[in-house]
Amino acid sequence: MREPGFWRRGGGVGALLAPFAAIYGSVAAWRMARPGTAAGIPVLCIGNLTLGGAGKTPAAIAVTKILQDAGRRPFLLSRGYGGRLSGPVRIDPAIHNAADVGDEPLLLARVAPAVVARDRVAGAAAARAAGADVIVMDDGFQNPSLRKDASLVVIDAASGIGNGRVFPAGPLRAPLEAQLARAQALLVMGEGEAAQPALSAAPGLPVFHGRLVPDQAVLEALRPHPVLAFAGIGDPDKFFATLSDAGIDVRVRQAFPDHHPYRRDEAAGLIARAGRDKLTLVTTDKDRVRLEGADDLRALAAVSRAVPVTLAVREADAFRRFILAACG
Repeated sequence: MREPGFWRRGGGVGALLAPFAAIYGSVAAWRMARPGTAAGIPVLCIGNLTLGGAGKTPAAIAVTKILQDAGRRPFLLSRGYGGRLSGPVRIDPAIHNAADVGDEPLLLARVAPAVVARDRVAGAAAARAAGADVIVMDDGFQNPSLRKDASLVVIDAASGIGNGRVFPAGPLRAPLEAQLARAQALLVMGEGEAAQPALSAAPGLPVFHGRLVPDQAVLEALRPHPVLAFAGIGDPDKFFATLSDAGIDVRVRQAFPDHHPYRRDEAAGLIARAGRDKLTLVTTDKDRVRLEGADDLRALAAVSRAVPVTLAVREADAFRRFILAACG
């Protein structure tokens, strides 16, 4: 979804929706307080406070690699947003596509075994039965069904918590205090001061600082070419800015909603415009994985360059210690 502008401002429509937000927030806080079912192995949740993207998936991948380097056997667990399969199902990239399991789980499955399940408890049980000794949950912070041993909350430094109101009056998924009370650490992504209200509300929590680093070899290969950049992610403008900041000549910027299911005519239109204006098509890894699994979109995938990103944490050693201790 595209967030409304008033989610970033005080007063106005957000104030008018405050009564509905109070009801929604009360229910969300009550649900979060319910005890969940234990998985029998450690569960580390990577979540965020607001609707929309904050960098959870790259964070989940980075956490998984830390655990793998320590000799652990992590499985990734996702609801599979946008996919038709309710699960539990272990993702096989040779069989499943984004229409089956969602786009982010396909990215996760490149790193470690990944299970999609709308029933998180059943998904955790499937992962454990398949040999997992720790579960990394991508999202699900507000879902109470599965007990978390620790939760790492990702906050975008540029957008923070918006106007600080709960949905639908603002972007918060539940009241801020109720969410922070169930977090064990915060990961602030990118540059900006918008995360400060959340940090001030949780003075006792460890705070790490991360940034998404685009693949430099891909950027270097793109620099000589003017590009048509397209993205259907939480914040397409951030992707476009990354390209521009890297010295790439972005002639056309085409934004789509997060998890956008591209249509055949949209794919054909992008290919036609790039060909007419002699532009190189560039997109995100998340968009590319949606294109690759659809027969009528593979032509666009074939002529589009994806720019992978990895998470770099300023406090790398302390971050590693936190992850290993949380999953001990």
